[in-house]
Amino acid sequence: MLTTIQPSLLKGDIQAPASKSSMQRACAAALLNKAETVIYNPGHSNDDKAALGVIQALGAEVKEENGVLKVAGSGVRPRTGTVNCGESGLGIRMFAPIIALSDKPITVKGEGSLLSRPMDFFDEIFPQLGIRVVSNKGKLPLEIQGPLQPRTIVIDGSLSSQFLTGLLFAYAAAGAKDVAIRVNNLKSRPYIDLTLEVLKRFGWMVENRNYEEFYFPGAGADVATDRSYTVEGDWSGGAFLLVAGAIAGPITVKGLDAASTQADKAILQALKDCGAAITMGEGTMEIGPADLKAFRFDATDCPDLFPPLVALASYCEGTTVIDGVSRLAHKESNRGLTLQEEFGKMGITVDLEGDRMRVRGGNGVKGAVVHSRHDHRIAMACAVAGLRAEGETAIEEAQAINKSYPDFYDHLQQLGAGVSDKTQLV
Repeated sequence: MLTTIQPSLLKGDIQAPASKSSMQRACAAALLNKAETVIYNPGHSNDDKAALGVIQALGAEVKEENGVLKVAGSGVRPRTGTVNCGESGLGIRMFAPIIALSDKPITVKGEGSLLSRPMDFFDEIFPQLGIRVVSNKGKLPLEIQGPLQPRTIVIDGSLSSQFLTGLLFAYAAAGAKDVAIRVNNLKSRPYIDLTLEVLKRFGWMVENRNYEEFYFPGAGADVATDRSYTVEGDWSGGAFLLVAGAIAGPITVKGLDAASTQADKAILQALKDCGAAITMGEGTMEIGPADLKAFRFDATDCPDLFPPLVALASYCEGTTVIDGVSRLAHKESNRGLTLQEEFGKMGITVDLEGDRMRVRGGNGVKGAVVHSRHDHRIAMACAVAGLRAEGETAIEEAQAINKSYPDFYDHLQQLGAGVSDKTQLV
């Protein structure tokens, strides 16, 4: 699909999408909760759909009634010998340890860019937990056979926190007692805060010892209890709306919780530092343009913010510095290089220096033909940057947004952006 963005001014109110980080964790908890879980404000991105498919394959019954999901969980009781995590990095890393609660051999598959992403940590850690694992030279597909036996282990948290999230769920569901998961160099700590918050909501107790050790005291009885969970608004998708408002607004974004543990809430600090006009109300944020200036930002714990930050920095006077580039190599694309190349087409110079990115902004943005690289966040970043560009911006393979925010282009249109789609000719 080819989507074109015309230079536009935005105005109006918009509801932020549901958080796929929150939604996928809710799905995992609902599967393991041996009772009914009601999920309010569920997401409908491709990653969310993949998570629902996984829990149904593992034994959960899922029904949708009036926009609410009702999940009857019974623990991990696989209906099939194959599970597909789609293209979700969180999905594969979180669900693999949960799948390993079963004593049946299960083949775990994925799609798209997930097939080339490293999965070596399963080969390294699973045998320590009594799990048989066979991978494709550290890549998908995986064959896993448990049952997982909770033991005190040490893992490397420098690449991703998502595997730790899966282990925390699996240990809790397995009734781990007097054991700990010790972590070296944990990145993306706010995502672990979100995981611990969901576990607590479902009655599982884990002691967080300074993000270096997660201890299971054996609290949290395996009792069937009906529960409910409301999926938060998504700061990852909401970040693109807020940056769009700072560039081409003013707009009002609803549904983002300023008290959220989501890592990408940090976009607020960047917006304040660059001088955007932002007013926070009860469940609303009004944001509009101002004289934007370059800023300094450390995105090590929130690497998904790089794309909207680059779009924002393109309109800031001076050179913006963003740290944490090393976290970008194993995303849907190599996002550091991809941002450099695609924004280069729009006349923006992006320099990569080790773990640091420099974005030279304030000299105007040119409309251009860009490519999503099949990466949802690259597509959205280019669309936002195109809102005040000189000329039309055309995004090839624009449907990549379906992975996390399928309503994104519709929401831009609702705010007044000139957006048009057509089937891409091959």
